[in-house]
Formats: sequence, structure tokens, C-alpha cells
Amino acid sequence: MKRPFNKPATTYAEQIAQLQARGLVIADPVAAAHYLQHINYYRLGAYWLPLEADHATHRFRSGARFEDALDLYIFDRELRLLVLDAIERFEVSARAQWAHQMAHAHGPHSHLDASLARKPGHWQTNLDKLATEVRRSDEAFISHLMQTYAEALPPIWAVCEVMSLGLLSRWYGNLKPGATRRAVAGVYGLDERVLESWLHHLTFIRNTCAHHSRLWNRDFTITAELPRSKPAHLASEFVSGSRKLYNTLVMLLHFMDIIAPGHHWRQRLKQLIHHHTINTVAMGFPAGWDTRVIWQEARP
Repeated sequence: MKRPFNKPATTYAEQIAQLQARGLVIADPVAAAHYLQHINYYRLGAYWLPLEADHATHRFRSGARFEDALDLYIFDRELRLLVLDAIERFEVSARAQWAHQMAHAHGPHSHLDASLARKPGHWQTNLDKLATEVRRSDEAFISHLMQTYAEALPPIWAVCEVMSLGLLSRWYGNLKPGATRRAVAGVYGLDERVLESWLHHLTFIRNTCAHHSRLWNRDFTITAELPRSKPAHLASEFVSGSRKLYNTLVMLLHFMDIIAPGHHWRQRLKQLIHHHTINTVAMGFPAGWDTRVIWQEARP
């Protein structure tokens, strides 16, 4: 049976005193109060949780420090920004490929053609959402096209620029012509079903990052289908059955190697992990991960 919540709000000084009573070493209480003020006790709590010896009593391990939790928080924040950087590049690329392949196979306004949808009802929902995003746009090219041409929406190579990743994922997932699906997926060397799954997963990851949620040691509820045979070198890079971040990072590396040859994202990720001396097991990294092919600077 549920009971009423009767815990009172606490001051920053009381929060610090409580943490110290539980065994957390706080060398600089003034600095700790500053971070509690601007980050929030509840948010930081997710990062000192691994420092606890007993979660039931919230007692900390001997020598656990506030600075350790703060460093983990800073790492997670920088990790989210790095992941968003890669997702942004993939999102722009995927939009471009969807628009290019659709336009050449089915016409400039193929997004208005319900016959291309597996499920017409879902197509209408997606079209309504796209129309809303077009109306909200303040892009000059959207205004020009809407004022100049008679079609209900601008051509596909224009509307793709105002689509969210989530809407793009749903549109690709509902696309019926297999040849068009394969043409988009083929740019990334993937099976169409794998690309559909990766779009869905990366939409979830993007939203996690955009809402500043914990990324580092999370078990994801929406995972991605792993490749089996294509591209041939990629299947062995993943950890089968994992719900952790490692597989997502492998996906992003694969995309980055195709979209932005000569990128520095791989090095930046390695440097971030090493700088903060992070326990990569919590992110699902396998033993010897940095010796695997995908983590090497010179790709085959």
C-alpha cells in the first residue's frame, strides 16, 4: 500500500551534512554546495550511487569522494555532447539519402503518395506531423516554396530539412518499396531491417541526450538489431545481447567512418574515457575493446 510522501525539503548545508554522515568525503563543502545548487542533489545522486557500499542504507564505500561523483557527472555530460555530435552528422546524412532516393525513384513529392506506405494510417499520421513541422519552420526556403507552388508541401528535398530524426525513422520504417529502402540502407552498407532498427534506437539515444538524461551506465529499453552478414567486418564488433552504450558507440563509429572520412570522433571518445579514467565495463565495453578493428585509426 502506498504511503504519503512526508520528507521535507533540505538546504544545501543539510544535504552536505547528510552525505558526510553516510561516509562521503567532501573536501570542499563550499564548492560542493555550489554544485548542488546548480546541478541538483537528485541528478548528482545517480553518479554517487556507484560509490555506495550499501544502497539500502546509502552508506558509502571507504574513501568515496564527492569529487569522484562530480567527475563522473562531468564525463557523462561530455559523453552526451560527443554522442549528439555523431548523431547530428548521421541525421543530416540520413535525411539527405531518404530525400534523394525517394525523389529519384518516386518523384519530388513522393512523401505525398500514400501508396508508398506499408500502413496508410501511419503514413497519414506522419504526413500530419510533417505538415506541422513545415508550418512551424521559419526557414526562408520553406516560406518561399509554400508561397510559390501549389502542392500541399514543398518537395521532399526541402521538407527533409525540417524533419526530426524520430519522424524520419517512422517514415523509413513505414516505407513499402523494398528497392528504395535498400538504396538508402546500401549507402551505409547495411541491411534495410538493420537500418530501420538503428534509426529507431538512435532516435531514443538522441532524445536521452537532448533531455540531459544519464547515458553512461544506462540499460536501454530500446536496443538495435545487430548486423549478421553485412557489412562483413562489422558483425563481430558488437556485444551480443547487451543493452549498454557500447553497441551504440560502435554504430556511430561505423556511420562516422562513412559520412566523415578523416574524422576525429574516435580519438575524442578514447581521450574522454582515458582522461576521466572511466570503468568502461559499466558501459558494456568488452575486455580488450581498444584492440578491436573498429577502434583503430587506420580502417581497412
